[in-house]
Amino acid sequence: MVAEEKIKQITEVLDQLADDVSVPRNIRKGAQEAKSMLLKKDDPLDMRTASANSKLDDLANDPNIPMHARTLIWSIMSQLESVKT
Repeated sequence: MVAEEKIKQITEVLDQLADDVSVPRNIRKGAQEAKSMLLKKDDPLDMRTASANSKLDDLANDPNIPMHARTLIWSIMSQLESVKT
């Protein structure tokens, strides 16, 4: 699978997380920020994925995050790590 296709799939999942009202507002906002980082075409792909992964790691360690959202973030992070530059 082409890296940009994988990025598109990941951003769709981030949209789902950002739209989930059972998730605290700061987590939803962070998901949108991670999506923005991934879609910055000016930056190299490896930098975009590393930045988004770092942001998601911060979100996953938030003590207020519901378990289903944490699991989803971990899944997204593992998908990001498999994106080839």
